[in-house]
Amino acid sequence: MPSPSTVVPVILSGGFGTRLWPASRRRQPKQLLPLVDDRTLFRSTLDRVGGISGVAPPVILCNEDQEPGIQRDLAIAGSDAATVILEPVGRNTAPAVAVAALELAMRDEDPLLLVLPADHVIRNEEGFTEAVELATWFADRNYLVTFGISPTHPETGYGYIRFGKPLAEGVREVKEFKEKPDRRTAEEYVVSGRYLWNSGMFLFKATTYLDELGRYNPEIVTAAKAALDNAQRKENTIRLDEASFIASPRDSIDYAVMEHTESAAVVPIHAGWSDVGTWSALYDLAEKDDDGNVITGDVELLDVSNSYVRSGGRLVAAIGLDGVVLVDTRDAVLVAKRDRAQDVKTILERLQRAHRPETETDGAEQRPWGRFVTVEQGRGERGPGFRVLRLWIDPGAKTSLQTHPHRSEHWIVVSGTARATIGNTTRLVPSGDSVFIPHGEPHRLENGGEETLEVIEIDLGNDTGEGGVTKHVHADERAERPG
Repeated sequence: MPSPSTVVPVILSGGFGTRLWPASRRRQPKQLLPLVDDRTLFRSTLDRVGGISGVAPPVILCNEDQEPGIQRDLAIAGSDAATVILEPVGRNTAPAVAVAALELAMRDEDPLLLVLPADHVIRNEEGFTEAVELATWFADRNYLVTFGISPTHPETGYGYIRFGKPLAEGVREVKEFKEKPDRRTAEEYVVSGRYLWNSGMFLFKATTYLDELGRYNPEIVTAAKAALDNAQRKENTIRLDEASFIASPRDSIDYAVMEHTESAAVVPIHAGWSDVGTWSALYDLAEKDDDGNVITGDVELLDVSNSYVRSGGRLVAAIGLDGVVLVDTRDAVLVAKRDRAQDVKTILERLQRAHRPETETDGAEQRPWGRFVTVEQGRGERGPGFRVLRLWIDPGAKTSLQTHPHRSEHWIVVSGTARATIGNTTRLVPSGDSVFIPHGEPHRLENGGEETLEVIEIDLGNDTGEGGVTKHVHADERAERPG
């Protein structure tokens, strides 16, 4: 029986993906990377929920560093009605979903929240959709439904759910949540046939979740409500109040609600699920060549087997290796035994303590209009600072109109035709041509064509770094896309 309630996807995109460094960085996390196919993991999640009958526009929770990439994927997917809620600090999933529940409860009588991480892979999308449709009947009757994954092997990196008696065909009561086990315990769980992997996906009414959260952790609801009441709103973007949100306890939905409630149910699904948490997980998902290798990018191998080798642009050559992960990016290289790949998190923690910039970004940045990468940056021996950028501007998109008081810019069009606005003049700049922007002059780039516009930008002046001064001609103007 279909549910009469509206189903709203609540997509959580606050994570970093630390075990997928060096590809995943704080300002370009794994959910904004095309790790499995040519779509980002977030875009794949958008496409997946779009296949659910009668689903409402999604609500996305992320931080400000991730917003440009999120907005770009939303525009590409045509999700103009989506709501983006910006978290000023990370407080885990329970407060994030409380904010979404409060916001949605004000708009609808009582929608169902389909809570999904932005960075999961589900191969069998039809099976996923069927599981959601089955779960809606129970969620509409005030159950808090979670989705459990039938384990394929003893996994120590996941939490587990012990299920009880059937509530209906394909739906079980939840007996207990278990933390990540050691190897021996994981083997016992799998052999028993009474445990599922905890996927971190949920379906429940907004009011049911808020009632249960208020019963067990009322301070989270109080902080979420204050953060929303004092939020800044502009169009479909909500920026939560930092002072209010930071007062919330940091807790997950599992700890804050699911382990306490008496209304938990679980729907087991067989959908080719992975949380893509490590390079080993990506290896397991991908198709292998005859030597058991997964190869991405410009790679040349000799006597290499059972390995994951990824090039971010440069030629990568490897000889005589077995069972390794080799990941090359613009500014860092990771080499590890495949069964030790999750230990990259330890290396990353060392780099973070040393304040290494490689933990933040590799120079690539997403924007609503497209993306860019910093090719080179520095300072002349006696002259001002300089920066060389490579920009890709999506068809129909344009940058914000802005001015830089202390630097000049030079644009060289590599492919496509740019519509360049400089001061009061707008002109077309074809491929192979260039244009100079003096410091202090308002300027913007626009791609009126049907193909991606590629531009080399050379900045010269005293504000060429991340801390440089940028003044938007209109204070409320952002990078734009058509429509």
